[in-house]
Amino acid sequence: MQKTSSALTTGLIAIVGFLTLCPVVMLVLGSFSSELGAFGAFTVEKYVAAYTDPAFAEILLSTVIFTLGSAIVATGLALFLAYLNTRTNIPGKFMFGVISLIPMMVPHILFAVSWVLLLNPSNGMINLFLRQLGIEGAALNIYTLTGMILVEGLLDLPIAYLVIAPAMSAFDVSLEESSRVCGASNWRTLRRVTLPVLRPAILAALTLVIVRSLASFAVPSVIGMPGRIYVLATHIYSIVATGYAADYGMAAAVGMSALAASITLIVLYRRLTREGEKYVTISSRGYRPSVIDLKGARYPLFAVVALLSFVLIVLPILVLFYTSLVPYVMTPGAKAFAAMGLRHWVTVLRDPVSLLALKNSLTLGIGGATLGMILSFFVAYVIVKVRTKASGLLESLSFLSFSFPGIVVGVGFMWFFVQTPLYSTIWALLIGYIATYLPYGLRPLTSAFVQIHSHLEESSRVCGGGPLYTMRRIVLPLLVPGIASGWILMATMFVRELSLSVVLSRPGTEVLAVQILRFAEDGLWGRLSALGIIMIFISTALVIIANVIARKLSKRD
Repeated sequence: MQKTSSALTTGLIAIVGFLTLCPVVMLVLGSFSSELGAFGAFTVEKYVAAYTDPAFAEILLSTVIFTLGSAIVATGLALFLAYLNTRTNIPGKFMFGVISLIPMMVPHILFAVSWVLLLNPSNGMINLFLRQLGIEGAALNIYTLTGMILVEGLLDLPIAYLVIAPAMSAFDVSLEESSRVCGASNWRTLRRVTLPVLRPAILAALTLVIVRSLASFAVPSVIGMPGRIYVLATHIYSIVATGYAADYGMAAAVGMSALAASITLIVLYRRLTREGEKYVTISSRGYRPSVIDLKGARYPLFAVVALLSFVLIVLPILVLFYTSLVPYVMTPGAKAFAAMGLRHWVTVLRDPVSLLALKNSLTLGIGGATLGMILSFFVAYVIVKVRTKASGLLESLSFLSFSFPGIVVGVGFMWFFVQTPLYSTIWALLIGYIATYLPYGLRPLTSAFVQIHSHLEESSRVCGGGPLYTMRRIVLPLLVPGIASGWILMATMFVRELSLSVVLSRPGTEVLAVQILRFAEDGLWGRLSALGIIMIFISTALVIIANVIARKLSKRD
């Protein structure tokens, strides 16, 4: 048994090590190479060209402002929502808690596009409406750094909420009561007691959102590029996907700075979350959760949160659906409703490239998530059940890819695949997806494995059950909810994946997100909206089907 575990651990370290370290090694080698595939003749000319470019300083400054601004917006909103949902008696708390997480399910590119449709300076719906009221010119312009920050902040809100809400709900209210007994007002108590105790969670949320916004590609490409505002992700994309000839060596050299910043931030995040133990407020004595009575402010604050929820969830989908039915971008009215039709839906469903993108995304979503979960199952088993030094190394390797920006991973894999028959095939996308999103499958499975006590497996073996029989009859049925959660997360991520796909996708291997980006670049908003609604429908259907199958399997066993 020990030999089998050692062989399994070694094999998994080799597979996961290849998936996570291969793009990094190839990125380093590529950054010192003059052109794609030209290994052996190392040079630093790409670094010199990339970092002495006069435009690079401006790109770096835009990146810093964009990531910090997005983190402040997302963390501020998450703090506000988490406080209301966990510490007060605001109406509709459960509903708002769920709504705060739903943006994770909406493809980021569609969310960004919906705001372009609303605030485009030339024909955005809100600007057209304002012109009808007599306000000339572009009153609101989404193609600015402020517009990018606001949209990215809304998209990253769920990440910050997931970090802050548990810390907020576990806060011992007796600390605040002691402050008030000493004469402090509610505002002073919030500033001097509540927020300082929550400081590790707030800093961790800020750091994590900075990492995600640094890796973000959808918002900078859809909103930033038309406004000629470039950040590191779109600068790398412009090097490899625009112009006369792609310069993969320079892209790798620029990608190294994004990778280094991302890894530094992840190390900082882990240190901050470790230091959270110093701020523990719940002990075995005297802890009692309670809520604060908002009194007359209950319903005004309810209206504020309801408006935020409408902006987060309902508005983007409504705008996309409406735009898919009208011939061009129009403000809602009698003229628009009279012109409604299914012309964009028919065009998209007859477009061979869109149909191919649909087929590829479905194949990658269903097949890729299934393969990813099989790998996640064995990795989670070794991490939780084997528990050796080698399994610790496997765990570190498995979660390493979370800190890598997708477009940087894509450039690294590009350097590797060009030497193999996998180049320009759907298998290249599949390997890249699994490498990037492995932690999404692992997290639910490791949690589920931890809950299964080893006594259950030992009892089965004492009764004569072999390892395979024990796994099939005891362990797997108990893991069904964790497997379903991991599969849903991976499948929805694969269907909407953009940042890695724009680098690895080639004619014949288009996916939905890349096709939507092309429609956005060509200004084909109607087709884009129809295809976007199809993408949301597929993601929702995958979630429902996976839940139904998981529920049936749980009942059967």
